[in-house]
Amino acid sequence: MAKKNNKKKKWIYGRHLVVRHTLGPFFRLYSRIRYGARVKRFKEEGKRQYLVLFNHQTAFDQFFVALSFRQHLYFIASEDIFSKGFLSRALRFLVAPIPIKKQTTDVRAIMNCMRVAKEGGSISLAPEGNRTYSGKTEYMSPSIAPLARKLGLPIALYHIKGGYGVQPRWADNVRKGRMDCYVSRVIEPEEYMSLTDDELFNLIKDELYVDEANADNRFYHKNSAEHLERVLYVCPECGLSSFESHGDTVECKKCGLKARYLPTTELEGIGTELPYRFVNDWYEAQSSYINSTDTTVLTDEPVWEDVSSFSEVIPYEKKRLISDECRVSLYGDRIVVRGEGGDETFPFAETSAVTVLGRNKVNIYYGDKIYQLKGEKSMNGIKYVHFFNRHRNIRKGDATSTFLGL
Repeated sequence: MAKKNNKKKKWIYGRHLVVRHTLGPFFRLYSRIRYGARVKRFKEEGKRQYLVLFNHQTAFDQFFVALSFRQHLYFIASEDIFSKGFLSRALRFLVAPIPIKKQTTDVRAIMNCMRVAKEGGSISLAPEGNRTYSGKTEYMSPSIAPLARKLGLPIALYHIKGGYGVQPRWADNVRKGRMDCYVSRVIEPEEYMSLTDDELFNLIKDELYVDEANADNRFYHKNSAEHLERVLYVCPECGLSSFESHGDTVECKKCGLKARYLPTTELEGIGTELPYRFVNDWYEAQSSYINSTDTTVLTDEPVWEDVSSFSEVIPYEKKRLISDECRVSLYGDRIVVRGEGGDETFPFAETSAVTVLGRNKVNIYYGDKIYQLKGEKSMNGIKYVHFFNRHRNIRKGDATSTFLGL
């Protein structure tokens, strides 16, 4: 009988660098034409390995980062892209991203990062884990500091500016404007090894922070407000609500309040004075509204209902479609999915996490399974995340906590 080969396969292969250099010129041209991105080469790169950390603004960010480096970077990516069958297998073969489960302490991902570093590779990730909805850098997990210390690599901090104006997370279209993408600083191991985890985390967080809730630049598209309803669900006039957008305007479906989204990324009330200047102002007021509400009592009737597909995500393999179309009801303490195969109820008290992916996908981590809702284009996924985390904060006896999961 042949002996079993216990030798672990390599993570890094020469083909990864070939793919990077073959496709690099195309992606550089595409980035300039499509996104208006000025991607600056990292001339001081040398032949060293790096841990590259970047702020997250567009769906194309990893390409901007990669184009600044001559070497191939191994990006940490959410498990969602590893559940797409053939496409996932092709990505693994061509560029070998490192999978991670969102909203969990993924030991496997940490071990894979150490494995890549040991084989001589450079690793890249966005510590936010989520693209910004508001223009400001989102919450970062403090776990990035101990990971950086374990890897012991120089930390290259990468700034992406203008991305929120060019392609807000809530939008489908790309606006005409300018982006700048570059390495802003390198923190050497001998510098950060003398810092505590808290000090290193605060240094990373401060260096990567970007606030694009300003009127410094112009970004043009005739449908500039399209799909703002993906981020807004609290009206300053009537509270919890739903919105719809057309062209450069967004309107509350309950009271009719209207606002226009300007090329400066500012908001302008139509027929009324709007209390918010930027989407970020509205976003923060919305979060404050939820954090001052006892959502746990909203249990008799659905607060919102959406139409969505319903799937089970089998991590690193595929998605199993359960229902092509179902009605999703959000309550203050649960999510109920009603489809052809019957009803599924996800009590928040028994759910480990609710996350939003991309523009309108929601993952529900329930028991040892992951379920995914993929709604209509106008579906707002943030409200599911916010309601879940508000419920968890109250249930933990920490009703003053302001963190709502993003």
